[in-house]
Amino acid sequence: MPEAGGVRATLSLKNRVALAVGAVLVLGGALVLIAALAYGRQAAREAFDRLLIGAAADIARTISIRDGVPMVDMPVSAFELLSLAADDRIRYRVVGPDGATLTGDADTPLLAAGPGVESMFYDGTFGDEPARYVAFTRRFAERSFSGPVRVVVGHTLLARRELARDIAQNALIVLGAAGTVMALFAWMVVSRALRPLPRIGETLAVREPTDLTPLSLSAPKEVAAMLTALNAFMVRLDRQNIATDKLITDAAHQMRTPVAAIRVQAQLASIENDTDRRDRIVARIQDRAAGLGRLLDQLLSRAMIIHRADTAPATPLDLRDVAVEIVEKTDDIFVEAGIEVMLDIPDHPVRVRGDALSLVEAGRNLLSNALRHGKPPIRLGVTQGSLVTLWVSDCGDGLPPDTARNAGERFARSGAAGGSGIGLAIVSEVAEGHGGRLAMEHRDGQFVAALELPRFAA
Repeated sequence: MPEAGGVRATLSLKNRVALAVGAVLVLGGALVLIAALAYGRQAAREAFDRLLIGAAADIARTISIRDGVPMVDMPVSAFELLSLAADDRIRYRVVGPDGATLTGDADTPLLAAGPGVESMFYDGTFGDEPARYVAFTRRFAERSFSGPVRVVVGHTLLARRELARDIAQNALIVLGAAGTVMALFAWMVVSRALRPLPRIGETLAVREPTDLTPLSLSAPKEVAAMLTALNAFMVRLDRQNIATDKLITDAAHQMRTPVAAIRVQAQLASIENDTDRRDRIVARIQDRAAGLGRLLDQLLSRAMIIHRADTAPATPLDLRDVAVEIVEKTDDIFVEAGIEVMLDIPDHPVRVRGDALSLVEAGRNLLSNALRHGKPPIRLGVTQGSLVTLWVSDCGDGLPPDTARNAGERFARSGAAGGSGIGLAIVSEVAEGHGGRLAMEHRDGQFVAALELPRFAA
């Protein structure tokens, strides 16, 4: 039945292994039984054929010629050999060159033999029962007698069948014993191999909900792969939790001051009787509200970046397309400010691997900072060297060296410009998520903020 979390328990792995081993043993047992029966029949045929040929040869050796007539003195040894098949009926026949029966049962079947054939086996019947026969030929070339004398000996097949059945039965017993040992050994091995799984479950069951530290357990290779994936998932989840906690803390920290300022300004406006002063207070409230809206946009953007860091798949991108999209999505700011942004991109593709939405958001923050706090001319460009770089430059003073070193950290302010620092934190997090970094420097009278990323070889 379904358990917590929608997990439905099915047949245990140990039982599955037992069923699989049992199925293999049954199939293997059937194949071995067929092979054992075939081998048993062949072995029984060869063994009892030797008895027949031995008995026929013994009889043939006792044939002698007396006054030109073949005489047969039946040997006891022949019947002793045939008596090894105790439950079988026996018949024999000795035939002269003219086809006449010298002794034995004249109804014993005899097949014609080719020239030069000394002995031949063939199947026949003994009454209503199947039987096996051998015809052994002894050739005489004497003055008084010349020609072949054929000795035919046969018996029924009861002993042969019993021997074949015994061979197959013994083989099946050995297979069953070996299969039982194999199944028991497999059960023990699987039980030992799967022992880490209950330990993983027990370890997770007693943990605090906030404990997402990786599990440290020894396990077989297959189970270790699952444990590694579980630990990686817990690391990603812990990273998301930490980022969420930071985002909540940042939101509380960043919004407390502007919300308090708006509240105070609103109270002042409510008690202010002078119309001009009230208008100035309302204008400040509007500015604060606009700033608060931008702050909320940045916080939401950062939340989106944090979420996509572990969820959005990295894909091959042309950084030039990213730069064009940044300009298109920021045109409302520089059109409102009456500032032109120059785009400097190469003619050849600049390949990176990453998340286009995150890179665009990071570039927008760099360009927005330059538009709000820098001085024209403002340029947005892409270059390629050992690293690929998405950069924004302006002719303003930029950040002081001390402030630039801490840019991108939580609660770091953008210096005299009075920014919240969240925009640069977004840029820094996107850079780190793509294996790069945020770089800022003064170069040739310009301040350059750049997103440096590793190259992607297509």
